Amino acid sequence: MILGMSISTFTLVHTVLSLIGIASGIVVLLGMLDAKRRGGWTMLFLATTVLTCVSGFFFPRDHVLPSHIVGIITLAALAAAILAIYAYRLAGSWRWIYVIGAVVALYLNVFVGVVQAFLKLPFLQPLAPTQSEPPFLIAQLVVMAIFIVLGFLAVRRFHPRPPRA
Repeated sequence: MILGMSISTFTLVHTVLSLIGIASGIVVLLGMLDAKRRGGWTMLFLATTVLTCVSGFFFPRDHVLPSHIVGIITLAALAAAILAIYAYRLAGSWRWIYVIGAVVALYLNVFVGVVQAFLKLPFLQPLAPTQSEPPFLIAQLVVMAIFIVLGFLAVRRFHPRPPRA
């Protein structure tokens, strides 16, 4: 039992939060590319991604795993993004700090999604049983390249107008 839930229920909640975080993060990233704020979507993305990371630490383990390290890095990126948008209102350098923090957090959530896909989906498992085979590495490199390009474009394009008073 984790937080009063069975492990399967907890896993389902964790997975749903992650998928909502990815979907809403894509909406936020597309908004950045159009220099538009997506207020509600941004809040949903940041909240569900924080909850995904935090809930990941509650799975029973007896030692630190790579997923814990990814969770810590993601939380650091999210902390920067949350401070930048809500405390500093994207003023000055906080604009690009927000963009980079949000894009890194989204990328890491997708990175973990690719890992989980190769672990759990029957048609992908045989392609990379140890996750060191070329199909897995190529998939991760393609995802990383996409996020590097989109992140670069988002930093250049995201200059939203300040919200109306």
